Amino acid sequence: MAAKGVERLLNVIMTIGSRRRIDRRKLFAVIPDYAEAASETARERMFERDKASILELGLPLTTEKDVLDENTVYYRIDSPRAGAVLDLTAAEYTVLLAASRAWDAAAAGGAARRVRAKLLSLGHDADPDLLRRTPRGAVESLPVLSPLLEAVTAGHGVRFVYRTAQGSPAERRVEPWVVGVHEGHWYVHGWDLDREAPRVFRASRIESFPAALPASTRPRPEGIDLATALESLHTGDDRAPATLRVEPFKALAIRDRAGAPLEAREVTLPELPRTAARRLVLGNLRWLELTGPDSWRQELLEVLAALRAAHEGAADLTALEAAPVRPRPRIRTTATDRDVLSRLISEASYVMSRGEVELAELAAAVGVTEKQLIDDLQVLFVCGDMGTGWEDLIEAEWEAGTVRVRNADPLRRALRLTPPEITALLAGLATLEEAAGEAESVLESARAKLLAGLRGEDADVAADREPTAGDPASAAPDGDPVLPTAREVDDAIAADATAARTADRAEAVLAAVQRALAAGDAAAGALTIRYSSADRPGTSVRRIRPERIETDGSRSYLIADCELAEGPRRFRLDRIVELLPDGTPQSRAEDAAGAELGGRVESEVWLALEPPAHWIAESFAAGELRDGENGRTFARLDSPIRAALVDAVLEAAGAAEVLSPSDLRDTIVTVARAADARHSQTGPLP
Repeated sequence: MAAKGVERLLNVIMTIGSRRRIDRRKLFAVIPDYAEAASETARERMFERDKASILELGLPLTTEKDVLDENTVYYRIDSPRAGAVLDLTAAEYTVLLAASRAWDAAAAGGAARRVRAKLLSLGHDADPDLLRRTPRGAVESLPVLSPLLEAVTAGHGVRFVYRTAQGSPAERRVEPWVVGVHEGHWYVHGWDLDREAPRVFRASRIESFPAALPASTRPRPEGIDLATALESLHTGDDRAPATLRVEPFKALAIRDRAGAPLEAREVTLPELPRTAARRLVLGNLRWLELTGPDSWRQELLEVLAALRAAHEGAADLTALEAAPVRPRPRIRTTATDRDVLSRLISEASYVMSRGEVELAELAAAVGVTEKQLIDDLQVLFVCGDMGTGWEDLIEAEWEAGTVRVRNADPLRRALRLTPPEITALLAGLATLEEAAGEAESVLESARAKLLAGLRGEDADVAADREPTAGDPASAAPDGDPVLPTAREVDDAIAADATAARTADRAEAVLAAVQRALAAGDAAAGALTIRYSSADRPGTSVRRIRPERIETDGSRSYLIADCELAEGPRRFRLDRIVELLPDGTPQSRAEDAAGAELGGRVESEVWLALEPPAHWIAESFAAGELRDGENGRTFARLDSPIRAALVDAVLEAAGAAEVLSPSDLRDTIVTVARAADARHSQTGPLP
């Protein structure tokens, strides 16, 4: 990125924005780069590129012809409040600011990098209490996001190299329909031009920067969404409601899916495809017994036998040692003039809206180092309105750690979000939903305004518009209502009841946590919880004082001071079973019998993964990958959480083998043997 290009763009914006209008001839004369261009053609091309950059920034640059001379064209930048600028409340601004922290802006590409800067340009003050209670999100940070989001909104195809399920790289040509986040991971759903069929691609497996293809030829289906596309991957004719015997207060994901009471030992899952039910059961296998259907139970015994056989004795490391190391994809993105310029404008706007700002505060707000911030201020210092001479340059000061910006009124404005930036922000907003609690209504109103921005309409108008064809509330094209079948009605009622029961527990816990976070004193903010740990049977009862919520992918965690542990501890929100009355005696969970599953594996772990288990390497952020034969991948994990890895190996249903360390192989054998014993006989859980 050339600093000269940024300076020229700033000078153009300041020169046009400082007056009611300016004609092209005068602009070309006063902007040094235009005046010094080698030719008229070079000057025109430079100006056209600059106009495109200014418009993409979200600045309302407009043109008008002289009424007396059509050959004279004037340029002006509309007032800061003109155009489709988000009109947000302080609470909505706060949750969107929190959503912008859902990815690493330095790595996620241009659209994500610009979102936070543009939000800061709105000039709002965040609600510090709400911001403290809003979790910091963490979704994948991928440099391929910007071109994918831009392909969706611009309606053109992309070409990229993709690591297939078999582990080999292959070129894909896709017309994207949806780019979104599911359980903390980015996916692309669209029309595969080579296979002539819809396909879903996990964005982390894209290993080249997506190149633009011509305009899309396949219409985007109405009402399509990512969740529906992912659910379609788990269809099958073998469907049944699995019945289970479950340890009380354990396997909470199973209980929530079934809408079962916390203490219930007999649980029935809703009707699911066999493969989907098997993954759910295996991932929670340490706490349950599958009692039916009989064919599924028999299949489970075969899986357990295969797991034991694969992990008994020493592993054969020959194939691992011979496998070549897979080079890491090197997809580099560099900051563009637009990225830097949006940051500079936002820094100036942020300071001018407050009068003065501490250097450290501004650097933290924008997400740059203090050194980078000073470099930015030095760029502002040499730019200004070129039409009146050097005396009208921007005044930027940062002495004694306090930043002041003056004589830069054209930069004090709210920058409009582009459709790719809104799409990226919507994805970030989705990561906050699990831990939204009492802020759920604020999230919904912020989402409505973002969606209205995508449609280019006012959010209030969008909320009031009548349903149209294609809306769920609209009638069929012939005017007759579409009547559901009796089966559909029963399924809908059962689903609603399940969702209500599940929501009751999760929402009660979340609401109490949010109230505790908002409480001013420690006593009012204390909670007594029952917690179900992943590494030991039973539950513990703890008195805690919540401090903040953090989100990691699809999981939300509560950081709290725990009386029992005498210090801060991290609790997964979905493992807080229930809230208990004050004064309930505290207790620890009982020690685990059999395999030791607590803490992290204190060494590197090597896994052999068949294609169906490649997700484990991604979920545990493998430090190294090696490519074996027939799609087999070897993955090195560095100090993974022991219980989570054991559950993942079980969930893979034999497609994953632990190669080292040997004690972890023994743990897999012990856990599989205990599960086999439960399923080889009838009776209550031990």
